[in-house]
Amino acid sequence: MEQFTVKALAKLAKISVRTLHHYDKISLLKPLLRSESGYRYYGRDELFRLQQILFYKELDFSLSSIAVILDDPGFDLLAALNEHKKEIKKRKSRLSELLLTIDKTIDELKTAQPIPNNLKNQKMKYEDLYKGFSKEQAEAYQKEAAERWGAETVAESNKKLLAMNKGEWKALKQQGEDIYKRLVQLMRLPPSDAQVQELIQQHFEMTGRYFNVTHEIYSGLGSMYLEDERFKAYYDKYDAGLAEFLRDAIHVFCKV
Repeated sequence: MEQFTVKALAKLAKISVRTLHHYDKISLLKPLLRSESGYRYYGRDELFRLQQILFYKELDFSLSSIAVILDDPGFDLLAALNEHKKEIKKRKSRLSELLLTIDKTIDELKTAQPIPNNLKNQKMKYEDLYKGFSKEQAEAYQKEAAERWGAETVAESNKKLLAMNKGEWKALKQQGEDIYKRLVQLMRLPPSDAQVQELIQQHFEMTGRYFNVTHEIYSGLGSMYLEDERFKAYYDKYDAGLAEFLRDAIHVFCKV
């Protein structure tokens, strides 16, 4: 049977010799045998016990707790390994989420551009609301919106938007972009998840910047995002399926 000196085991387990000496002193990990000159030697069972000690330490157990667990006559090594596997998978998921948050924050800090001073106080014009569309398209969208939501709602929306300056308008559009990108990152979660619903709350409040929105109107908007091919194409450009996910999350928010 292969045996390991303190130095060899420390190198194998990537811990210090001093740590192994301490474990021996507190009777957490005793060597298999000692030579007449006092050298410690560890065998197969000691290697498995050390592995368990390191696993439990990684899961934030104290050394005294680990000793109680490992010295329990009913301790089952295979069951312990399966339990470690489950716990480490949970940690992996949480750490992956943290890494994603860090990456998004770094990306935001790198790409976020301050609003130029010349836009901060520059008033919006009607044409700015439909920048990129022809006059005919803009008029068609206004007419369709009036038919769908009523002329008063459209007039109110235009009034709110034109009261903004260009810096506020740019910030509002950027807020929408950020919400949709963050929703894409959460599409693996159910629409009812708290993280998703927090973003939907922000989206609902953002929508209220455009016009006075009720839960009933918001729910109708959610349905339109999926049923109207133009809206569906807009949201699905962020990621295929976002329009449907947004609709479902909005309906949860409105308790449809």
